[in-house]
Amino acid sequence: MDIKFFCPHWGSKHLDFKVFLQKVKTAGFDGVEMTLPLDADEKNNVLKAISDFGLLHIAQHWETITTDFEQHKVEYRQYLENLASAKPLFINAHTGKDFFSFEQNSELIEIANQVSKQYGIDVVHETHRGRFSFAAHITKEYLKKHPDLKITFDISHWCNVAESYLENQQESVDLAINRAAHIHSRVGFPEGPQITDPRVPEWKEAVEIHVGWWKRIIELNRNAGRPIFTITTEFGPFPYMPIIPFTQQAITSQWDVNVYMMNMLKRELNLFDK
Repeated sequence: MDIKFFCPHWGSKHLDFKVFLQKVKTAGFDGVEMTLPLDADEKNNVLKAISDFGLLHIAQHWETITTDFEQHKVEYRQYLENLASAKPLFINAHTGKDFFSFEQNSELIEIANQVSKQYGIDVVHETHRGRFSFAAHITKEYLKKHPDLKITFDISHWCNVAESYLENQQESVDLAINRAAHIHSRVGFPEGPQITDPRVPEWKEAVEIHVGWWKRIIELNRNAGRPIFTITTEFGPFPYMPIIPFTQQAITSQWDVNVYMMNMLKRELNLFDK
């Protein structure tokens, strides 16, 4: 199985886009994970630049935030169709709201299924605070109700919500691992969705716990004969990344951490010899 690593555009929007893509290529990433403009010309320019650098594209949707459910449905479909028409590898979607009902969020999942079938592009749903998938025990019920539902496994959010490493929610974690189609390799902890720096010894336990989860997902997909699996190293900027008071200066480099996570996981997964 070929494991491909993706860099988030999140946190690098201050850079000229081609400068960003050159950094991505030079660092050894296989592609980028990012949303696309609704404007057709702008979208085509972004896609051409990604292609010109020989990079792959995972489409990301997060923009639908309106609280009116009927309007939410309209916007959600519009954004997904805009992304699907670009023919990315797949779409990673922030879906629903934590305060929508089970039936409402399920309706949005069905919209994603419809778009997926119409365009032939998979839509996977990221485990994320504020969305239908904000907690392990809640997401378990959606996974049971929707047997074809696939997720982007970003368990950092669940650690934060549950204020634990989910030791008492093994059934929920196991089900999520079995339905994971993509990984966001950010490391969370009981009081937050992102540790300060995965390279320092005080976060060794958190990193090891997350790597253990990710290895299980990789092994399951390898055994299932999946040809490609994808990982986005998604440590984020402020406010995920703490800043030094009164300075607006991040305590460490988001870019360096994401490159480190890619290379660390390549070592853990024995990819440097392949």
